[in-house]
Amino acid sequence: MFSSLKIRNYRLFFVGQVVSNTGTWMQRIAQDWLVLSLTGSSAAVGITTALQFLPMLLFGLYGGVLVDRLPKRPALLVTQTAMALTGLALAALTLTGQVQVWHVYVAAFAVGLATVVDNPARQSFVSEMVGPGQLQNAVSLNSANFQSARLVGPAVAGLLITGVGTGWAFLFNGLSFVAPVAGLLLMRSRELHAVQRAPRGKGQLREGLRYVAGRPDLIWPIVLVGFIGTFGFNFPVWLTAFADDVYHAGAGGYSLFNTLMAVGSLVGALLAARRGTARLRVLVAGAAAFGTLEVVAALAPSYWLFAVLMVPIGICGLTVNVTANTAVQMATDPAMRGRVMALFMMVFVGGTPLGAPVVGWITDAYGPRIGFVLGGVVSAASAVTIGLLLARAGGLRLAVAWRRGHPHVRFVPRERREDLAPAA
Repeated sequence: MFSSLKIRNYRLFFVGQVVSNTGTWMQRIAQDWLVLSLTGSSAAVGITTALQFLPMLLFGLYGGVLVDRLPKRPALLVTQTAMALTGLALAALTLTGQVQVWHVYVAAFAVGLATVVDNPARQSFVSEMVGPGQLQNAVSLNSANFQSARLVGPAVAGLLITGVGTGWAFLFNGLSFVAPVAGLLLMRSRELHAVQRAPRGKGQLREGLRYVAGRPDLIWPIVLVGFIGTFGFNFPVWLTAFADDVYHAGAGGYSLFNTLMAVGSLVGALLAARRGTARLRVLVAGAAAFGTLEVVAALAPSYWLFAVLMVPIGICGLTVNVTANTAVQMATDPAMRGRVMALFMMVFVGGTPLGAPVVGWITDAYGPRIGFVLGGVVSAASAVTIGLLLARAGGLRLAVAWRRGHPHVRFVPRERREDLAPAA
């Protein structure tokens, strides 16, 4: 489960990300709650989320082209430092009582700009640290890292917000970037797996898009995570609304929902680390279960039932994320990985600016339950549709058989016409 941590460079990267990811989750919780406190609007929380992910939607592909051209470690040093400065600036404004909602909007957009390069650089840098043999394990441990921070960060943020205010959460996040920057500086360059960088030239963006378009094993997983990222992962909008309007649980309830979802996500990440390969059928099944569980949670009659359902939602959501990420990375040529992962992150993360304001408006207009149901229905329907398309592309068909009075559904190879012809 933890085999890639034997590699020194990856171990330094992993430890730095533990600290930084904890700060990132603290800032996310504090940012959402600050906006809700300043405006009283779920739509405003959606706008904040949209601004943070809008740069990925607008410039994500260009970020991938840059990452394929640039050395990954220096690029990460720049992006991590930029995000640290943004957190410190927001902390100063909040602690001095000068913060306004437009300050949060600007900070969210600035973090989004840094993420345009940071995300594909971090994704593709993993293979340079561990090599192809440990890529599956390292990608899964990265997700476990992120989700363990998600487990700790919201809990600490909830205590800080209720105890001393949101500004201290922003300050911790700004200072947390010292750890990954130090880890990057301490790495041994000679132990990295060298990847030939793409030369500067015209048409590299179109080349990346053509590469993905000609590969069903790449394009359909990316389309699936696009639907789920746009409509199914708007938890800042839904969970703030459920905590504030439905269950009247305040910041503590919002923190609890995020913490329980993180427990499930951490379990899902560790299960993925044990899994030998990233199978597309696991991706489709996880996506369908994720959407179905969102619908069930939206209709939950009690606070504690809703809270408990965050755990399996976290498991399924993380299964979708890790399986899609690993499958796409392992199927991609190293020279194209920056552009392909930029497209992956642009679709998965960058779809949120399109979905968050719409989901926020629906939540404000029709209530949190309707907004949550919508996200679940779209996620489940997209999983079923794309699962059938992937099966068709792989020469499979759906077969239903009855065994001991119960239906068993599975995909089997499609019979070819010549197999059906009578023997001469």
